[in-house]
Amino acid sequence: MKILLALVVLLIVLLQCRLWYGDGGIKEIEAYQQQMDDLSKQVAEKSARNKALYAEVEDVRKGQEAIEERARYELGMIRDGETFFQVLE
Repeated sequence: MKILLALVVLLIVLLQCRLWYGDGGIKEIEAYQQQMDDLSKQVAEKSARNKALYAEVEDVRKGQEAIEERARYELGMIRDGETFFQVLE
Protein backbone atom coordinates (compact mmCIF):
# COMPACT_ATOMS: atom_id res chain seq x y z
CA MET A 1 0.00 0.00 0.00
CA LYS A 2 2.89 2.37 0.80
CA ILE A 3 4.47 1.65 -2.56
CA LEU A 4 1.23 2.43 -4.37
CA LEU A 5 0.85 5.70 -2.43
CA ALA A 6 4.48 6.62 -3.21
CA LEU A 7 3.91 5.94 -6.93
CA VAL A 8 0.76 8.07 -6.97
CA VAL A 9 2.56 10.96 -5.22
CA LEU A 10 5.51 10.62 -7.62
CA LEU A 11 3.14 10.64 -10.60
CA ILE A 12 1.39 13.77 -9.30
CA VAL A 13 4.75 15.52 -8.80
CA LEU A 14 5.86 14.62 -12.32
CA LEU A 15 2.61 15.86 -13.80
CA GLN A 16 2.87 19.12 -11.86
CA CYS A 17 6.43 19.64 -13.07
CA ARG A 18 5.30 19.07 -16.65
CA LEU A 19 2.37 21.44 -16.15
CA TRP A 20 4.56 24.27 -14.83
CA TYR A 21 7.83 23.82 -16.73
CA GLY A 22 7.17 21.55 -19.75
CA ASP A 23 6.28 22.39 -23.33
CA GLY A 24 3.11 24.45 -23.38
CA GLY A 25 3.31 24.86 -19.62
CA ILE A 26 2.06 27.76 -17.59
CA LYS A 27 5.39 29.65 -17.69
CA GLU A 28 5.50 29.42 -21.48
CA ILE A 29 1.88 30.52 -21.78
CA GLU A 30 2.58 33.55 -19.59
CA ALA A 31 5.57 34.47 -21.77
CA TYR A 32 3.46 34.17 -24.91
CA GLN A 33 0.72 36.27 -23.32
CA GLN A 34 3.24 39.01 -22.48
CA GLN A 35 4.60 38.90 -26.01
CA MET A 36 1.08 39.13 -27.42
CA ASP A 37 0.29 42.13 -25.19
CA ASP A 38 3.45 43.90 -26.39
CA LEU A 39 2.57 43.23 -30.02
CA SER A 40 -1.01 44.43 -29.49
CA LYS A 41 0.34 47.68 -28.05
CA GLN A 42 2.64 48.12 -31.05
CA VAL A 43 -0.24 47.46 -33.44
CA ALA A 44 -2.38 50.07 -31.69
CA GLU A 45 0.42 52.66 -31.90
CA LYS A 46 1.06 51.96 -35.56
CA SER A 47 -2.65 52.04 -36.33
CA ALA A 48 -2.94 55.49 -34.75
CA ARG A 49 0.08 56.65 -36.76
CA ASN A 50 -1.44 55.27 -39.96
CA LYS A 51 -4.71 57.11 -39.29
CA ALA A 52 -2.83 60.38 -38.76
CA LEU A 53 -0.85 59.88 -41.96
CA TYR A 54 -4.01 59.01 -43.88
CA ALA A 55 -5.70 62.18 -42.61
CA GLU A 56 -2.66 64.21 -43.66
CA VAL A 57 -2.68 62.65 -47.14
CA GLU A 58 -6.39 63.41 -47.53
CA ASP A 59 -5.77 67.00 -46.42
CA VAL A 60 -3.03 67.44 -49.01
CA ARG A 61 -5.19 65.90 -51.74
CA LYS A 62 -8.16 68.16 -51.05
CA GLY A 63 -6.71 71.61 -50.59
CA GLN A 64 -4.03 74.01 -51.62
CA GLU A 65 -3.79 75.40 -48.09
CA ALA A 66 -2.20 72.23 -46.77
CA ILE A 67 0.33 72.18 -49.59
CA GLU A 68 1.16 75.83 -48.99
CA GLU A 69 1.53 75.25 -45.25
CA ARG A 70 3.95 72.35 -45.81
CA ALA A 71 5.94 74.39 -48.31
CA ARG A 72 6.24 77.24 -45.83
CA TYR A 73 7.25 75.22 -42.77
CA GLU A 74 9.27 72.41 -44.29
CA LEU A 75 10.87 74.12 -47.30
CA GLY A 76 10.97 77.73 -46.11
CA MET A 77 9.13 79.05 -49.17
CA ILE A 78 7.40 82.43 -49.26
CA ARG A 79 4.87 84.09 -51.58
CA ASP A 80 5.63 86.88 -54.02
CA GLY A 81 5.63 90.20 -52.23
CA GLU A 82 6.25 88.71 -48.77
CA THR A 83 9.31 89.42 -46.69
CA PHE A 84 11.00 86.66 -44.71
CA PHE A 85 12.09 87.46 -41.16
CA GLN A 86 14.11 85.04 -39.08
CA VAL A 87 13.98 85.57 -35.32
CA LEU A 88 16.95 84.35 -33.32
CA GLU A 89 16.56 83.80 -29.62
